[in-house]
Amino acid sequence: MNVRKIATLTAALGALFASSSVLAQALVKIDGSSTVFPVSEAVAEEFQKAQKGKIRVTVGVSGTGGGFKKFCRGETDISNASRPILQKEIDDCKANGVEFVELPIAFDALTVVVNPKNDWVDKGVTVKELKAMWEPAAQGKITKWNQINPAWPDRALKLFGAGADSGTFDYFTEAVTGKSKSSRGDFTASEDDNILVQGVSRDVNALGFFGYAYYEENKDKLKAVKIIADGGKDAVGPSMETVLDGSYTPLSRPIMIYISAKSLAKPEVREFVDFYNKEGAKLIREVKYVPLPAKAYEYNLQQVAKGVKGTKFGGENKVGITIEQLMALEAK
Repeated sequence: MNVRKIATLTAALGALFASSSVLAQALVKIDGSSTVFPVSEAVAEEFQKAQKGKIRVTVGVSGTGGGFKKFCRGETDISNASRPILQKEIDDCKANGVEFVELPIAFDALTVVVNPKNDWVDKGVTVKELKAMWEPAAQGKITKWNQINPAWPDRALKLFGAGADSGTFDYFTEAVTGKSKSSRGDFTASEDDNILVQGVSRDVNALGFFGYAYYEENKDKLKAVKIIADGGKDAVGPSMETVLDGSYTPLSRPIMIYISAKSLAKPEVREFVDFYNKEGAKLIREVKYVPLPAKAYEYNLQQVAKGVKGTKFGGENKVGITIEQLMALEAK
């Protein structure tokens, strides 16, 4: 056998072994919320290092709603969610025989941001003013800052926000306009928070909203807006401290992962979920979200061990819920 044939055979055998290795590698598939993505991505990276390549974890970003569509079709093992699963999604899962375990994993401060050169909102923005900007009736009519507050300048109002498949969009609209998905449509929308970051950072007249981690990553080119809650006097900015003490309301919210009960029977998924709850708190801090108390992760592990299925939220959002209130909820 000549050298060329040996080289060809060696290359073919190498490709075969590489292919066999990939096929043998266990896989955990995650998709969903862009807000939860930094957490699950960080956990996935550390988990894969610990597993030394034996288990591969993929983390997609199609928004909370888009993630639940895949999850309820049985296409993913875990769904990242920045709001609770809704009744229609529960029904879709049930229709396809998909049962799930719901695990709250952190709290987020949904953050309203402006361009750093914006100096007219430094004292804060009321929820009522946010509603005037974002409610459906504002479409095509509220186009300048001074229409919201006469003390603000006669400048064009440019809005950037999460897309319709985003749990952030659902939560923000419910907290601000009073009804999920109730919003003007004439704004720049995207499930990719980095696009929103770019839009606001490049336009002095812009205002947008997304999860706190994306603000923290880009705070050199963004300014967080302090929020004045209905009936409140103080303007409160987003931070770990204001989420923990309950003062950042109504834009503080729990974020979750949903695990397919069928997938939990697979050792690789169970190992990943256990790792998430045992090691996640440290990584959650690193990506600038607020970890739950240690007892919450212990409780999550117990729920997984018992195979407790269902949701604590009754198929709807619970705006303004605190960490203590979340802990008191029971899955149904």
